[in-house]
Amino acid sequence: YYITNQNQTAQEELFQAQFYFDADSWGLALNGDGNSYGFLEIIEEFPGTKAANLSRFYAGASFLKQGDFDGAIRQLKEFSSDDYLLQGRAYSLIGDAYMEMDDFSNAISYYNRAVDYKENESFTPIYLKKLAIAQEQEGSLAAAANTYGVIVSDYPNSTQIHDAKKQKARLEALAQ
Repeated sequence: YYITNQNQTAQEELFQAQFYFDADSWGLALNGDGNSYGFLEIIEEFPGTKAANLSRFYAGASFLKQGDFDGAIRQLKEFSSDDYLLQGRAYSLIGDAYMEMDDFSNAISYYNRAVDYKENESFTPIYLKKLAIAQEQEGSLAAAANTYGVIVSDYPNSTQIHDAKKQKARLEALAQ
């Protein structure tokens, strides 16, 4: 009974924190408002629950929005999900945090994880574009051109297709 009750309480607390997150109130989402817990308190008070795990995702995203890239990486690396979209998104956000810190090697690693996690028409092309940008920033122009080429060949209906064609051509010219 205790575990069920703890899960229910954690879910109820998560609802208010998500409300603050959706309203771009990162501080309240992370730390609560004095009446309701924030993501960090949910993680601490309800360890091992689904709500605590999901709070890690939201806390990481909140830290990223606030410019605390180390905090974002720490929380997102602790998050784990077999959800169709969330785990890939977490990898992408970790890549974003590394990009903000000009750590292109780690950004590339996490964007690759995002690309490889349950490929889909909606998000994989976006992750590929982020990967190509990181590769270009690292100086790997040919790799970046090839990554854009994957968007062109494998995702012809993507909203990224026109930019991918343009960037691929630009990078191929630069690489010569």
